[in-house]
Amino acid sequence: MIIRCWGARGSIPTSGEKYLRYGGNTTCLEIRNDRNNILLVDAGSGIREAGNAFLTEGRRDFTLLLTHAHWDHIMGFPFFKPLYRHDTRITVWGCAFARESIRDMLARVMTAPYFPIKYDDVHAQIDYQDICADTYTLGNMTITPIALSHPNQGTGFKFSENGVSFVFLTDNELGMRHDGGLAYDDYREFCRGADLLIHDAEYRDEEYPKRRGWGHSTIEQAVGLALDSGVRRLGLFHHNQDRVDDEVDELVAACERIIRARQSALACFAVRQGMDLAL
Repeated sequence: MIIRCWGARGSIPTSGEKYLRYGGNTTCLEIRNDRNNILLVDAGSGIREAGNAFLTEGRRDFTLLLTHAHWDHIMGFPFFKPLYRHDTRITVWGCAFARESIRDMLARVMTAPYFPIKYDDVHAQIDYQDICADTYTLGNMTITPIALSHPNQGTGFKFSENGVSFVFLTDNELGMRHDGGLAYDDYREFCRGADLLIHDAEYRDEEYPKRRGWGHSTIEQAVGLALDSGVRRLGLFHHNQDRVDDEVDELVAACERIIRARQSALACFAVRQGMDLAL
């Protein structure tokens, strides 16, 4: 299993010299299974660069898995160039949540007066599967969903293949149980023994009280979950739009101090745009 990050930023894209190491694109992950199938998770601004790379590679067949419909996770959809090719095939999985369908959810991104190109100008063959399934399968990879604790709801996922597992819990507030969300113990057991956990870690504990209820966790909460569930590696994700590179480095250092205090072998890092992870 190969995981590539095309965007790790939260809320809105950022740019400038202070954001070069971790990047400014919003959420988009590419996961390749052992058959080299391409699974995209979310369509934040990072999906634009992913699409350009796929065209260069000559890839035309994709599966898109959506965690939820907040703007930063779907804003890149109209800029995914393979959409405008007749030979592109896209299967879209996920729950529609507040919309009638996934198609409706994505098409609204391209409605006037907010976007100049109509959804009907999309030429790709798109198969929308509005299924909140117990599991999805792509080749030998099994994908297990779990409800996120987030305003308007959302879904996290565990990706398992050939004896390894990766858990992705973006936009998950461990300090508050939102409508449809689960208890801390449920997330702990879902992550139990994973080789890699990438989790929302937007805030520090001291920042959290004024932002409680916004749908995001602190690094302290994310590290606590990783330690309690016995995962091997933790990737801090959904970096705040105002968190410059040096400040993200400070989050990693704080994470490592907590781990040392617990005398754990957990490895912690901040996910960065362009990063490749192999399991």
